[in-house]
Amino acid sequence: MTHRNAPLAPEGRRRACLEVDRGRPICHVAAEFHIARQTLGKWHARWLEFGEEGLEDRSSRPLSSPNRTPLEIEDLIEALRREHKVGPVQVAGKLREAGHDVPVSTIGRVLVRRGISRLRDGRVKTFV
Repeated sequence: MTHRNAPLAPEGRRRACLEVDRGRPICHVAAEFHIARQTLGKWHARWLEFGEEGLEDRSSRPLSSPNRTPLEIEDLIEALRREHKVGPVQVAGKLREAGHDVPVSTIGRVLVRRGISRLRDGRVKTFV
């Protein structure tokens, strides 16, 4: 985590935008702050549109994932893993038999996401 006065933290971005608002050329301010002119232009546009909130750090997560594996297939992957206690390659074979062609790498990611990427994680836990 950066300190609040770091050059490229929101406070530093605000200072750069204020310099541009004072009439200094974007290319001069960008050179002074050791950032690309395009980056400062992007920050300044956000500053004008959203104010201080526009300069906050943004998530790099995409807004949508149109190619994500359907939930029904993920549930089937989990069920096959728990029922047969086999690895992603064998799960892929069983899915292919059921008419679903899912890459082994996708099955591995689904298992990690569901917290059962190791065979020992798929066991039913009992509490005494």
